Amino acid sequence: VVLAGRGAFLLCPPSPAAVLCSHISGGGGKGYAHSLCYNFTIDPQPRPGEPWCVVQGQVDENVFLSYDCGGAKIQSTSPLGEEVKATHTWEIQTETLRDIGDFLKGQLSDVILEKHTARGPLTLQARMTCQCGENGHINGSWQFGLNGQMCLLFDSENGHWSVGHSGWSHMKEKWENDRAVTDFLQRVSMGDCRAWCKNFMVRWEEMLKSTASPTTGPSAVQPTATAIDLITGIAAGVRDSFGIIILGWIIYKMRY
Repeated sequence: VVLAGRGAFLLCPPSPAAVLCSHISGGGGKGYAHSLCYNFTIDPQPRPGEPWCVVQGQVDENVFLSYDCGGAKIQSTSPLGEEVKATHTWEIQTETLRDIGDFLKGQLSDVILEKHTARGPLTLQARMTCQCGENGHINGSWQFGLNGQMCLLFDSENGHWSVGHSGWSHMKEKWENDRAVTDFLQRVSMGDCRAWCKNFMVRWEEMLKSTASPTTGPSAVQPTATAIDLITGIAAGVRDSFGIIILGWIIYKMRY
């Protein structure tokens, strides 16, 4: 997966499986009702007036928030965000998202040192995803990459690291052996994100049903069914009208 441009945002996967450059699965499957995703873009050399860290929040591929890690408040970007922005959960996100941004910025020097190229500045992307299960189970994962190429996955549930590109083997080994890194990633994805998902879904459940893609829900067949019913009704009406005309003609001939 390669995204063009500086600061390009990453999109939540349409299914619980996380897709990397080598199609590594991030877990999930049946039983996961919704996916809550936070995309981080860390730029060590931002242009004048641009933030060094930007976060985009999505639920089931619907963007609902935007946040500049140096800002005071999270910005709502959709009706989904408006629905929950007055909650306590919305407010406590601010500090946690800022902490994640600071954490990623602290890791950036090691990543760039290993991946340094002469082709220009590098931006670090990270995607935290937690899938909310219908049975209350939460599955969490992280993806990491540079300039949009996502090639390192961390499964928060079992603590397993996966590499989708051989060039990330060193960073995998470094983070895998750093207990502080793994503990932090597990805590925010399986703890904080889990709480956010649980609290937000109380208000989002009905809204998400109404915004579901028409190609995946029962509504996809309704227009066709309606059209068929309409055609059938017209045909029946024509048939009945024709029958009445014939019957009237027969009665007329019998009388005269």
